[in-house]
Amino acid sequence: MDISIHASFLPHDDPEASLAFYRDTLGFEVRKDVGYGGMRWITVGPVGRPGTSIVLTPPAADPGVTDDERRVITEMMAKGTYAGLLLATDDLDGTFAKLQAADSAEVVQEPTEQPYGVRDCAFRDPSGNLIRIQELR
Repeated sequence: MDISIHASFLPHDDPEASLAFYRDTLGFEVRKDVGYGGMRWITVGPVGRPGTSIVLTPPAADPGVTDDERRVITEMMAKGTYAGLLLATDDLDGTFAKLQAADSAEVVQEPTEQPYGVRDCAFRDPSGNLIRIQELR
């Protein structure tokens, strides 16, 4: 069986702030930017890797989500407990320095050697999603 990850979804509550983080800070390319009914779905991904994408999606877009669920989702996003993503880089210290200097990300954890065998750092994107970045070895 040959299966790969094509796209993953992360919620966003501010499309322009999300673009500033994923495009301008992380350097991802914008592959699609689709608006409908006052909402935007923005597909981004690493340059030169068209097979892997992140779809930044409005958290309340699913018509099956109740008003109470929307409220809970909004609260969880604000706390950073709703969604997350694990990225990887060859240069963790350089990536950390670039993200730390940007106004679009909140530092959660500086580069740290973890007891489970990886070195990583963590940020929250403008929507509160936890973004961990591991150093490739």
